[in-house]
Amino acid sequence: MTPWEAVAVLAAGIGAGAINAIVGSGSLITFPTLLAVGLPPITANVSNNIGLVPGGVTGVLGYRAELKGQAPRLVRLGVASVTGSLAGGLLLLRLPERAFQIIVPVLIALACVLVVVQPKLNAWLSGRQSHPHGGPWLWLGVLAAGVYGGYFGAAQGVVLIGLLGTFLDDDLQRVNAAKNMLSLLVNTTAAVLFTLIAKVDWMAVLLVAVGSAIGGFLGARVGRRLPPTVLRGVIVCVGVAAIIKLLA
Repeated sequence: MTPWEAVAVLAAGIGAGAINAIVGSGSLITFPTLLAVGLPPITANVSNNIGLVPGGVTGVLGYRAELKGQAPRLVRLGVASVTGSLAGGLLLLRLPERAFQIIVPVLIALACVLVVVQPKLNAWLSGRQSHPHGGPWLWLGVLAAGVYGGYFGAAQGVVLIGLLGTFLDDDLQRVNAAKNMLSLLVNTTAAVLFTLIAKVDWMAVLLVAVGSAIGGFLGARVGRRLPPTVLRGVIVCVGVAAIIKLLA
């Protein structure tokens, strides 16, 4: 990796960390950048996942005020995230690279639709929700998002925030904080798995890690100040961009 390529990877890490803290689609910046500097797809994916963990940590710390009171919910949903991430990580190392090329854009599109119609769905579900943590359907949805996140992870935050925002009757910023924590659990679980059994480019990991840690801190400061309507619009725009990127 040349010095200019290293700078590009570092800059991509900063952008990815910021986007992940606000919405969750940072891998669409770092993963193509790692491919562009010559890493094989699987190695790039694995190294990218590990490198984004520090950005997840700073993003969660930036939203710590919005996480207060959510511990029981996050413990329950966290089990689904960790379980799904382990399954997704193993699938990444076993299945062909093109296996999820059809389902990934569909998942992101559905998540965007959920974000757009979330207020009306919340009103409709308010009289039907019987569980303060979203019920079994949310748990299964978070499990599936964990599988997706462990496999690839780009826009997993869009999927998660669509699910959480629909099934939880809560403020969007608190939902976003929960999304950051669950995404961190997914990425950390997959990172531990990949470190043990996959080929890793540790220089790429270091550059993405430093960049994402800086970006996660900055992104959290910006994201916490966005009104719900603006945040929802950003989520949808990033989701649409992710679909276009993946289809291209």
